[in-house]
Amino acid sequence: MSVATYGHTPGHNSHIVSSGSAAVYVQADVTNNPALFVRNPGWHAFFDQDAAMAEATRRNVYDMLATEKMMVQGFHYPFPSVAYIEKTASGYRETPAPWNPTI
Repeated sequence: MSVATYGHTPGHNSHIVSSGSAAVYVQADVTNNPALFVRNPGWHAFFDQDAAMAEATRRNVYDMLATEKMMVQGFHYPFPSVAYIEKTASGYRETPAPWNPTI
C-alpha cells in the first residue's frame, strides 16, 4: 500500500508491505538520519523541500508506528535497516530489530 509522505520531496511516498498479520513500513526518506530526526522530529534540514511539511509527516508517521508497534525499514538506517519506534517526551526512539535472515 502506498502512503503519501510529502515534505522531503513533492510527491514523496512510502509503502506498507504486509503478509498476514505482519507488516513493515518502508519509509524511504521520511528521515535520512534516524539518530537525528527520529529523536528530534522538529529539526529541519536543508534537503527537505518543505521543512514544515516534512516535520508534520515525521510526527504523523512515527506516532502511527509507535501506536501500531509496526516495524519500520529505513533506507539510511544502519544494518539490518529495520527498527521499532517508541514515543519519548521530546520525540521518538528507534530500537533496531534483531537480525533475522528471513525478514
